[in-house]
Amino acid sequence: MPYALAARFMRSLSGAGLILGVLFFAAALTPTLVPRTATMQGVLSGGAFAVGYLIGVFLRWLWTYLELPAPADNLRQKLNGIVLALSVLTALWFLWRAAEWQNSIRRVMGMEPVDTSHPVLISLIAIATFLMLLVIGRLFALLARRAAWRIAQVMPPRVANVLGVTLAVLVFWLLASDVFWRMGFDAIDASFREYDALIDAARPQPAAPEKSGSPASLIDWQSIGRAGREFISSGPDAATISAFTGRPAKEPIRVYVGLKTRETAEERAELALQELLRVGAFERELLVVAVPTGTGWLDPAAMDSLEYLHHGDVATVAIQYSYLNSPLSLIVEPDRGEDAAKALLSVVYRHWTSLPRDRRPRLYLHGLSLGALNSQGSVDLFRMLGDPVNGALWSGPPFASELWATFTAERDPGSPAWLPQYQDGSVVRFMNQNGYPEGARYAPWGAMRIVYLQYASDSVTFFSPLGFFRKPSWMDEPRGPDVSPDLRWYPVVTMLQLALDMAFATATPLGHGHLYAPEHYVTAWIEVTEPQGWNDESIARLKQHLRSLMEEAVESIDDPEDAYSNQGG
Repeated sequence: MPYALAARFMRSLSGAGLILGVLFFAAALTPTLVPRTATMQGVLSGGAFAVGYLIGVFLRWLWTYLELPAPADNLRQKLNGIVLALSVLTALWFLWRAAEWQNSIRRVMGMEPVDTSHPVLISLIAIATFLMLLVIGRLFALLARRAAWRIAQVMPPRVANVLGVTLAVLVFWLLASDVFWRMGFDAIDASFREYDALIDAARPQPAAPEKSGSPASLIDWQSIGRAGREFISSGPDAATISAFTGRPAKEPIRVYVGLKTRETAEERAELALQELLRVGAFERELLVVAVPTGTGWLDPAAMDSLEYLHHGDVATVAIQYSYLNSPLSLIVEPDRGEDAAKALLSVVYRHWTSLPRDRRPRLYLHGLSLGALNSQGSVDLFRMLGDPVNGALWSGPPFASELWATFTAERDPGSPAWLPQYQDGSVVRFMNQNGYPEGARYAPWGAMRIVYLQYASDSVTFFSPLGFFRKPSWMDEPRGPDVSPDLRWYPVVTMLQLALDMAFATATPLGHGHLYAPEHYVTAWIEVTEPQGWNDESIARLKQHLRSLMEEAVESIDDPEDAYSNQGG
C-alpha cells in the first residue's frame, strides 16, 4: 500500500517541473556571499527546487495552452526520463562539490574550512521543504479548480478559470496577510515592545547632570528604550580616552530620545535639540546626527572610534523611530525612519546654521544599514548648497538607497561596482576593508566629505531584485577581496541565494558581510573628519585596541553572534 501511494504520487509530478526543479536545486548549492550551514543550505535548495518545479509546470501548461505540437506520450516519457537522469547526476555532482564551494567563501573570510557539506542532511531538508511547498501549491490549485468549476456553471470556461485563479489568490492573500501575518506580527510586535522596555540592571540611570536620562535631563530615563539606554551608558568616558591617548580628553556627549518619550518624530526631534542645548553640544568640535537601525541600535564600533579619534570632543544625537528589527520596520513602517531622520536633521541644521561659522561644531551624519538608508533620505543637497554639512559616513548602505545607487550607477568607467570611483572624489568616496580602490587618485576634499564604507560580501548592500533575470555588475571581474572566486550567476536562483544571504548577513566574521569592524571605521572617520595629532603608529594602536575590546565583548557571552545581533537591525 505505501509503495502504491508513493508510485501514484510520483506519477502525479510534472516531468518538466522535476527537471527544472532538480537543476535549480543544484544551482542553489553554489556559493554566494555568506557561508551556509547544512540547514540553511537545505532550506535554500528545497525552496529553489520548488520555484524551479513551479516554473517547469507553468511552461508545460503554457505549451499545452498554446496548442503547440507535443511528442507522443511514450517518446515524451523517455525524453523526460533521460533528461531527469542527467539532471539528477548534475545535482549529485554539485552536492559533491558543495563543501569545496563553501570553503571558497570561508577561505577569503579567514574561517576554518569544513570537511563536509553534509549532502544527505541537505538533501533530506531540501526534500521536506519542497514537499511542504508542493502541498501548499496543490491546495492553491485545488481551490482554483473548484472555484472555476462552480463559476463555469454560469460563465464561459476560460473566464471561469481566470476568476477561479483570482479567487484562490485572494483567499491565500487574506490568509497570509490577515491571519498568519497579522498573528505573527502581533506576537513579534509585542515581543520587541517588551524587549525595548526592559531595564538592564547593569545600566542604571546616570547620575551626572550632563548625561541624557539623568535626573537633571529633559529626557526620562525609562522612556528612552533599551537600545538608547545602552548607547548612553556605554562607550569610553574622558578618563578612558585620556588613559589611552595620553592627552586631555572631554566627556563625550550622547543624546538619545526614545520612541515612547514623545508622540511624534517632530516632537522627539525638538526635545533632542533642547537636550543638546542643555548639555552644551554645540560647543563641541564635532556634532553627529546619527540614525539608528530599526530597533534603535547604534553601532558602538562606529561611535567609540570617533570619540577616541577626537579625544571625546564629540556630541552625538539620535532619536528612535521603531523597536522592530530593520527588515520588519522597513516592511511595516517604511516611511517612519526617513521621516524621523528628516525631522531630527531639520531642527539641528536649522539651529546650526543660525550660529557663527567660526563658533559652531562641524556637523556630520552617520548611519549603518537601515540607518544609512534613512540618513541618506534625510539629506536635501539643494537646500544645503549654501551652507552644507561637513560630511557623512554611511556604512553598509542597503541596496534600496537611492543616493548610493545613483553614485554607484554613475561611477567612472572601469571602476568596480563593489568599490566605485565617483568623479574626482572631492565629494564622494567609497571604502572597504582595504581602504580606497587600488591606484585611486583623488582631488582634494571639497567643503563636504561623503564616505561610503561597504564590503563586497555584504548582501544587504548588493542584493538586487533584478538579479532574477540579470547578472549584477558587482559579480564582474575583478571580484571583491572577500567574495568567492567560484560564485556564478544563475537566473532566479542567485536572487534566492542572495535573499537568504541578507537574512544571515551577520553570520560572518567581523569585517565581512554586514559586520563592520572598528578598525575600518577608524580609517573611514579619519577621511571624513580629519582628526589632528595622530600618526600611523598611534592609529594602528587604536585600531588594535578597539578590535580587542570588540573581541572581548564577543568572548564574554555564550553565543558570539549575539554581540552583533543588532547589526542591520
